[in-house]
Amino acid sequence: MRPGAASGTAARTAGSSVDRGRDVEGGAQMVVLRREIGDVLRDARQRQGRTLREVSSAARVSLGYLSEVERGQKEASSELLSSICDALDVPLSLVLREVSDRVAVAEGLHIPDTVPADLAAGAGIGVDRTLGGDAGWAMPRSELAPVG
Repeated sequence: MRPGAASGTAARTAGSSVDRGRDVEGGAQMVVLRREIGDVLRDARQRQGRTLREVSSAARVSLGYLSEVERGQKEASSELLSSICDALDVPLSLVLREVSDRVAVAEGLHIPDTVPADLAAGAGIGVDRTLGGDAGWAMPRSELAPVG
């Protein structure tokens, strides 16, 4: 697991695009991935205090198109996602993990708040390090280390 995956995810999911999906069989809400991806990208940009203009320029995508991606109105290609993630200095894997966590919460799966002791020991981090808060999005790539 990565920082920022747990408690913050559950809180953000309540207002995320999971609520804006259409009803499917049984009254459940359908998760729309483009909306979740857009929400995660917007959260990352806003946490950095950056404007759409700054990120669109760095990602070499039009401001209008980036806005549509963030609002879940356009489906971003893998190349475009990579470019936006580079502009935000956030690994694509973290964006996809956050989206995955939001989908899991929407499906009713529990995401733990802390790193299990055996996983923490294998990753070389302290057992008391929690995953809550905004730390996951504030960390630049240079501070991230591969696991394993």
